[in-house]
Amino acid sequence: MNKDIEKIENRIKDLVTNNEDAIKGFEKASKNAEQVGIKSYFERKVIQRMQFLKELRASVPDLDIGSVKIEGSATGAVHRTWMDVKAFFAGDNDEAMLEEAVRGDKAAIKDYDKALVETMVPARLKEIIRVQREKLQNDLETTEILEDYR
Repeated sequence: MNKDIEKIENRIKDLVTNNEDAIKGFEKASKNAEQVGIKSYFERKVIQRMQFLKELRASVPDLDIGSVKIEGSATGAVHRTWMDVKAFFAGDNDEAMLEEAVRGDKAAIKDYDKALVETMVPARLKEIIRVQREKLQNDLETTEILEDYR
């Protein structure tokens, strides 16, 4: 396989896995959130990331990027366990979860940026990645406003 194509496939697989991890994390956060507004925010994030997955998978149907079932990664599972421990000791679950959401969105934006600099990414796929990245950036600003509100 061409190394450029392999690099692009790996980048897209990373985006898929990271979105799967985010879905699982946001599902957990929405179940644990105490404030209705925070719970609703995490539920919207789950829906958004599911849409991201659907778009990424549809954009490269020949690419083996996982099943429809959302698996996530071992690293993501460890991170969610760490979030549980952190929330347990932090005292303010909602604030700790929002902080993790900000951290996660910042990391996701970096991953999207890496995918966008790949020169061999087809234009249609690059546009999907760009739009998703913009949505993450907008959500990051919303999350930071929610943190300030608390």
